[in-house]
Amino acid sequence: MRLNPSDIVITADDRPGVHRAPRQISAKRQTATAAATAAPARPKAKRRLPRLRLDMTPLQKLAGAGLLVTAVMVSGLALWHSGKPQRLVRDTGMAFLNSTAEAGFQVADITVSGRRRTPAEQLVSALGARYGDPILGVDIAAARARVEALPSVRAAAIERRLPGALHLSIVERQPVALWQTDSSFVLVDRDGHNIPGAIEGFEDLPLVVGDGAPARTDELFALLATEPELAARVKAAVRVGNRRWNIKLDDVEKGLEARLPELDTEAAWHRLAELEKTRALSGKQITMIDLRVPDRMVLKSSREPTAVNTASIAPPTAMARER
Repeated sequence: MRLNPSDIVITADDRPGVHRAPRQISAKRQTATAAATAAPARPKAKRRLPRLRLDMTPLQKLAGAGLLVTAVMVSGLALWHSGKPQRLVRDTGMAFLNSTAEAGFQVADITVSGRRRTPAEQLVSALGARYGDPILGVDIAAARARVEALPSVRAAAIERRLPGALHLSIVERQPVALWQTDSSFVLVDRDGHNIPGAIEGFEDLPLVVGDGAPARTDELFALLATEPELAARVKAAVRVGNRRWNIKLDDVEKGLEARLPELDTEAAWHRLAELEKTRALSGKQITMIDLRVPDRMVLKSSREPTAVNTASIAPPTAMARER
Protein backbone atom coordinates (compact mmCIF):
# COMPACT_ATOMS: atom_id res chain seq x y z
CA MET A 1 0.00 0.00 0.00
CA ARG A 2 1.41 3.37 -1.01
CA LEU A 3 1.06 6.41 1.24
CA ASN A 4 0.14 9.83 -0.10
CA PRO A 5 2.08 12.87 1.16
CA SER A 6 -1.23 14.31 2.34
CA ASP A 7 -1.63 11.41 4.76
CA ILE A 8 1.47 12.40 6.83
CA VAL A 9 1.05 15.35 9.26
CA ILE A 10 4.22 17.07 10.45
CA THR A 11 3.93 19.26 13.50
CA ALA A 12 6.41 21.76 14.89
CA ASP A 13 7.61 19.36 17.56
CA ASP A 14 8.41 16.65 15.03
CA ARG A 15 10.58 18.70 12.81
CA PRO A 16 14.21 17.72 12.89
CA GLY A 17 16.63 20.15 14.55
CA VAL A 18 13.81 22.02 16.31
CA HIS A 19 13.64 21.85 20.12
CA ARG A 20 10.28 21.02 21.72
CA ALA A 21 8.87 23.89 23.72
CA PRO A 22 8.03 23.17 27.32
CA ARG A 23 4.54 21.77 27.63
CA GLN A 24 2.06 23.48 29.85
CA ILE A 25 1.05 21.23 32.79
CA SER A 26 -2.11 21.96 34.71
CA ALA A 27 -2.06 22.68 38.46
CA LYS A 28 -4.10 19.50 39.22
CA ARG A 29 -1.61 17.35 37.37
CA GLN A 30 1.29 19.05 39.15
CA THR A 31 -0.22 18.28 42.53
CA ALA A 32 -0.72 14.58 41.62
CA THR A 33 2.83 14.33 40.29
CA ALA A 34 4.31 15.86 43.45
CA ALA A 35 2.32 13.52 45.68
CA ALA A 36 3.46 10.48 43.70
CA THR A 37 7.07 11.63 43.96
CA ALA A 38 6.90 12.37 47.70
CA ALA A 39 5.09 9.06 48.66
CA PRO A 40 7.29 5.98 49.19
CA ALA A 41 7.21 3.34 46.54
CA ARG A 42 4.65 0.59 47.25
CA PRO A 43 5.99 -2.95 46.99
CA LYS A 44 4.79 -4.97 44.14
CA ALA A 45 2.26 -7.67 45.04
CA LYS A 46 3.57 -11.20 44.78
CA ARG A 47 2.25 -13.16 41.96
CA ARG A 48 0.14 -16.09 43.14
CA LEU A 49 0.53 -19.37 41.38
CA PRO A 50 -2.67 -20.92 40.21
CA ARG A 51 -3.98 -23.75 42.42
CA LEU A 52 -5.21 -27.01 41.03
CA ARG A 53 -8.49 -27.98 42.62
CA LEU A 54 -9.62 -31.59 42.41
CA ASP A 55 -13.24 -32.25 42.93
CA MET A 56 -13.38 -35.87 44.28
CA THR A 57 -16.39 -37.95 45.03
CA PRO A 58 -16.76 -39.57 48.53
CA LEU A 59 -16.01 -42.96 47.00
CA GLN A 60 -12.76 -41.66 45.51
CA LYS A 61 -11.78 -40.12 48.86
CA LEU A 62 -12.46 -43.43 50.61
CA ALA A 63 -10.40 -45.32 48.05
CA GLY A 64 -7.52 -42.91 48.54
CA ALA A 65 -7.65 -43.32 52.30
CA GLY A 66 -7.70 -47.10 51.86
CA LEU A 67 -4.61 -46.98 49.68
CA LEU A 68 -2.83 -44.89 52.31
CA VAL A 69 -3.77 -47.29 55.14
CA THR A 70 -2.72 -50.27 53.01
CA ALA A 71 0.65 -48.71 52.32
CA VAL A 72 1.18 -48.08 56.05
CA MET A 73 0.18 -51.64 56.93
CA VAL A 74 2.45 -53.16 54.31
CA SER A 75 5.35 -51.13 55.63
CA GLY A 76 4.54 -52.18 59.20
CA LEU A 77 4.29 -55.85 58.27
CA ALA A 78 7.56 -55.73 56.44
CA LEU A 79 9.19 -54.22 59.51
CA TRP A 80 7.58 -56.81 61.78
CA HIS A 81 8.67 -59.76 59.65
CA SER A 82 12.19 -58.47 59.68
CA GLY A 83 12.28 -59.46 63.37
CA LYS A 84 13.76 -56.17 64.55
CA PRO A 85 10.84 -55.16 66.82
CA GLN A 86 10.77 -58.62 68.44
CA ARG A 87 14.50 -58.58 69.07
CA LEU A 88 14.26 -55.10 70.53
CA VAL A 89 11.45 -56.14 72.90
CA ARG A 90 13.27 -59.35 73.89
CA ASP A 91 16.57 -57.62 74.52
CA THR A 92 14.86 -54.89 76.53
CA GLY A 93 13.01 -57.46 78.62
CA MET A 94 16.13 -59.50 79.27
CA ALA A 95 18.02 -56.41 80.30
CA PHE A 96 15.25 -55.53 82.75
CA LEU A 97 15.13 -59.05 84.24
CA ASN A 98 18.90 -59.14 84.61
CA SER A 99 18.80 -55.84 86.44
CA THR A 100 16.14 -57.20 88.85
CA ALA A 101 18.25 -60.31 89.48
CA GLU A 102 21.25 -58.13 90.29
CA ALA A 103 19.01 -56.25 92.71
CA GLY A 104 18.30 -59.52 94.60
CA PHE A 105 15.15 -60.81 92.87
CA GLN A 106 16.55 -64.17 91.84
CA VAL A 107 15.67 -67.80 92.58
CA ALA A 108 17.44 -68.73 95.81
CA ASP A 109 15.08 -71.33 97.32
CA ILE A 110 12.64 -73.93 95.91
CA THR A 111 10.27 -75.81 98.23
CA VAL A 112 7.77 -78.59 97.43
CA SER A 113 4.81 -79.89 99.42
CA GLY A 114 2.54 -82.87 98.78
CA ARG A 115 5.18 -85.06 97.13
CA ARG A 116 5.07 -88.76 97.96
CA ARG A 117 5.85 -90.77 94.85
CA THR A 118 6.77 -88.20 92.19
CA PRO A 119 10.56 -88.11 91.62
CA ALA A 120 12.09 -84.80 92.68
CA GLU A 121 14.13 -84.52 89.47
CA GLN A 122 10.92 -84.67 87.41
CA LEU A 123 9.45 -81.77 89.39
CA VAL A 124 12.60 -79.66 89.05
CA SER A 125 12.75 -80.29 85.31
CA ALA A 126 9.07 -79.45 84.85
CA LEU A 127 9.38 -76.30 86.95
CA GLY A 128 12.06 -75.01 84.59
CA ALA A 129 13.70 -72.71 87.15
CA ARG A 130 17.31 -72.84 88.30
CA TYR A 131 19.02 -71.19 91.20
CA GLY A 132 20.19 -67.72 90.24
CA ASP A 133 17.55 -67.20 87.52
CA PRO A 134 15.54 -63.93 87.68
CA ILE A 135 12.51 -64.89 89.75
CA LEU A 136 10.32 -62.39 87.88
CA GLY A 137 11.16 -64.22 84.65
CA VAL A 138 9.59 -67.52 85.76
CA ASP A 139 6.42 -68.17 83.72
CA ILE A 140 4.11 -69.45 86.48
CA ALA A 141 1.29 -70.59 84.17
CA ALA A 142 3.60 -72.51 81.82
CA ALA A 143 5.45 -74.14 84.72
CA ARG A 144 2.18 -75.23 86.32
CA ALA A 145 1.01 -76.79 83.05
CA ARG A 146 4.26 -78.75 82.75
CA VAL A 147 4.01 -80.04 86.33
CA GLU A 148 0.37 -81.10 85.90
CA ALA A 149 1.35 -82.98 82.75
CA LEU A 150 3.41 -85.40 84.86
CA PRO A 151 1.62 -88.80 85.08
CA SER A 152 1.64 -88.91 88.88
CA VAL A 153 0.40 -85.32 89.45
CA ARG A 154 -3.30 -84.54 89.60
CA ALA A 155 -3.08 -80.78 90.33
CA ALA A 156 -0.40 -78.21 91.08
CA ALA A 157 -0.01 -74.64 92.33
CA ILE A 158 3.12 -72.47 92.17
CA GLU A 159 3.65 -69.48 94.43
CA ARG A 160 6.28 -66.79 93.96
CA ARG A 161 7.52 -65.58 97.34
CA LEU A 162 9.63 -62.50 96.76
CA PRO A 163 12.42 -61.75 96.77
CA GLY A 164 13.83 -65.22 96.00
CA ALA A 165 11.62 -68.22 96.87
CA LEU A 166 9.41 -70.49 94.74
CA HIS A 167 6.94 -72.82 96.46
CA LEU A 168 5.42 -75.74 94.54
CA SER A 169 2.38 -77.51 95.99
CA ILE A 170 1.14 -80.68 94.26
CA VAL A 171 -1.70 -83.15 94.68
CA GLU A 172 -0.62 -86.56 93.53
CA ARG A 173 -2.90 -89.14 91.95
CA GLN A 174 -3.99 -91.69 94.53
CA PRO A 175 -3.89 -95.36 93.48
CA VAL A 176 -7.18 -97.18 94.03
CA ALA A 177 -6.55 -100.34 92.02
CA LEU A 178 -4.00 -102.41 90.15
CA TRP A 179 -4.66 -102.87 86.46
CA GLN A 180 -3.49 -106.27 85.31
CA THR A 181 -2.35 -106.48 81.70
CA ASP A 182 -1.03 -109.93 80.82
CA SER A 183 1.54 -110.55 83.57
CA SER A 184 2.28 -106.92 84.50
CA PHE A 185 0.54 -104.58 86.93
CA VAL A 186 0.07 -100.82 86.76
CA LEU A 187 -1.38 -98.56 89.43
CA VAL A 188 -4.47 -96.59 88.37
CA ASP A 189 -6.34 -93.80 90.13
CA ARG A 190 -10.08 -93.28 90.39
CA ASP A 191 -10.15 -91.49 87.01
CA GLY A 192 -8.43 -94.44 85.31
CA HIS A 193 -5.09 -92.67 84.79
CA ASN A 194 -2.01 -94.88 84.91
CA ILE A 195 0.44 -94.02 87.69
CA PRO A 196 3.99 -95.04 86.78
CA GLY A 197 6.37 -96.43 89.33
CA ALA A 198 6.76 -99.44 91.58
CA ILE A 199 3.70 -101.07 93.13
CA GLU A 200 5.37 -101.87 96.44
CA GLY A 201 3.04 -100.99 99.28
CA PHE A 202 -0.06 -101.24 97.09
CA GLU A 203 -0.21 -105.00 96.56
CA ASP A 204 -3.47 -105.26 98.54
CA LEU A 205 -5.40 -102.95 96.21
CA PRO A 206 -8.18 -104.59 94.17
CA LEU A 207 -7.31 -105.84 90.70
CA VAL A 208 -9.09 -104.55 87.62
CA VAL A 209 -8.79 -106.75 84.56
CA GLY A 210 -9.95 -106.51 80.96
CA ASP A 211 -10.02 -104.08 78.07
CA GLY A 212 -11.50 -100.75 79.03
CA ALA A 213 -11.37 -101.55 82.75
CA PRO A 214 -9.26 -98.52 83.83
CA ALA A 215 -11.58 -96.06 82.07
CA ARG A 216 -14.51 -97.51 84.05
CA THR A 217 -12.75 -97.47 87.41
CA ASP A 218 -14.68 -94.46 88.68
CA GLU A 219 -17.96 -96.10 87.69
CA LEU A 220 -16.93 -99.34 89.42
CA PHE A 221 -15.94 -97.76 92.73
CA ALA A 222 -19.07 -95.61 92.79
CA LEU A 223 -21.09 -98.83 92.47
CA LEU A 224 -19.13 -100.65 95.18
CA ALA A 225 -19.44 -97.72 97.59
CA THR A 226 -23.23 -98.20 97.77
CA GLU A 227 -22.55 -101.33 99.87
CA PRO A 228 -19.45 -100.49 101.97
CA GLU A 229 -19.26 -103.78 103.90
CA LEU A 230 -19.35 -105.87 100.75
CA ALA A 231 -17.01 -103.45 98.93
CA ALA A 232 -14.32 -104.09 101.56
CA ARG A 233 -14.28 -107.76 100.50
CA VAL A 234 -13.77 -107.08 96.77
CA LYS A 235 -10.42 -108.40 95.57
CA ALA A 236 -10.84 -108.18 91.80
CA ALA A 237 -13.18 -106.87 89.11
CA VAL A 238 -13.10 -108.27 85.58
CA ARG A 239 -14.51 -106.19 82.74
CA VAL A 240 -16.30 -108.55 80.33
CA GLY A 241 -16.62 -107.39 76.74
CA ASN A 242 -16.32 -103.81 77.97
CA ARG A 243 -20.00 -104.12 78.93
CA ARG A 244 -20.31 -105.48 82.46
CA TRP A 245 -18.41 -106.65 85.57
CA ASN A 246 -17.59 -109.93 87.28
CA ILE A 247 -16.70 -109.32 90.94
CA LYS A 248 -14.40 -111.53 93.02
CA LEU A 249 -14.88 -111.55 96.80
CA ASP A 250 -12.39 -112.50 99.54
CA ASP A 251 -9.82 -114.16 97.29
CA VAL A 252 -8.70 -113.57 93.71
CA GLU A 253 -8.52 -117.25 92.82
CA LYS A 254 -10.83 -119.11 95.21
CA GLY A 255 -13.25 -116.41 96.26
CA LEU A 256 -16.93 -116.10 95.35
CA GLU A 257 -17.48 -114.77 91.81
CA ALA A 258 -20.54 -112.57 91.31
CA ARG A 259 -21.60 -111.98 87.71
CA LEU A 260 -23.38 -108.64 87.46
CA PRO A 261 -25.66 -107.64 84.57
CA GLU A 262 -25.00 -104.89 82.05
CA LEU A 263 -28.25 -103.15 83.01
CA ASP A 264 -29.64 -102.60 86.52
CA THR A 265 -26.15 -103.27 87.88
CA GLU A 266 -26.76 -101.42 91.15
CA ALA A 267 -29.93 -103.42 91.88
CA ALA A 268 -28.02 -106.68 91.38
CA TRP A 269 -25.23 -105.45 93.66
CA HIS A 270 -27.77 -104.68 96.40
CA ARG A 271 -29.29 -108.17 95.97
CA LEU A 272 -25.85 -109.73 96.44
CA ALA A 273 -25.23 -107.71 99.60
CA GLU A 274 -28.60 -108.74 101.02
CA LEU A 275 -27.97 -112.40 100.24
CA GLU A 276 -24.58 -112.28 101.94
CA LYS A 277 -26.12 -110.73 105.04
CA THR A 278 -28.98 -113.17 105.28
CA ARG A 279 -27.70 -116.37 103.69
CA ALA A 280 -23.90 -116.09 103.79
CA LEU A 281 -23.55 -117.71 100.38
CA SER A 282 -19.78 -117.40 100.31
CA GLY A 283 -19.54 -119.67 103.35
CA LYS A 284 -21.45 -122.54 101.76
CA GLN A 285 -18.89 -123.69 99.22
CA ILE A 286 -20.56 -121.60 96.52
CA THR A 287 -18.00 -120.41 93.99
CA MET A 288 -20.21 -118.44 91.58
CA ILE A 289 -23.50 -116.56 91.65
CA ASP A 290 -25.00 -115.31 88.39
CA LEU A 291 -27.24 -112.24 88.85
CA ARG A 292 -27.64 -111.29 85.20
CA VAL A 293 -31.31 -112.32 85.10
CA PRO A 294 -33.46 -110.14 87.38
CA ASP A 295 -36.01 -112.76 88.50
CA ARG A 296 -33.63 -115.67 88.99
CA MET A 297 -30.02 -116.50 89.74
CA VAL A 298 -27.63 -119.34 89.15
CA LEU A 299 -25.47 -120.67 91.96
CA LYS A 300 -22.42 -122.79 91.33
CA SER A 301 -20.74 -124.78 94.06
CA SER A 302 -17.55 -126.77 93.98
CA ARG A 303 -19.67 -129.75 92.96
CA GLU A 304 -22.25 -128.61 90.37
CA PRO A 305 -24.23 -125.52 89.32
CA THR A 306 -27.74 -125.05 90.66
CA ALA A 307 -30.50 -122.82 89.32
CA VAL A 308 -32.40 -121.12 92.11
CA ASN A 309 -35.57 -119.05 91.89
CA THR A 310 -35.12 -115.80 93.75
CA ALA A 311 -38.51 -116.24 95.37
CA SER A 312 -37.20 -119.28 97.25
CA ILE A 313 -34.44 -117.24 98.92
CA ALA A 314 -35.87 -114.85 101.44
CA PRO A 315 -34.85 -113.35 104.76
CA PRO A 316 -35.49 -115.52 107.83
CA THR A 317 -38.42 -113.39 108.99
CA ALA A 318 -40.19 -113.81 105.65
CA MET A 319 -39.59 -117.55 105.71
CA ALA A 320 -41.07 -117.73 109.20
CA ARG A 321 -44.19 -115.91 108.07
CA GLU A 322 -44.61 -118.29 105.14
CA ARG A 323 -44.60 -121.22 107.53
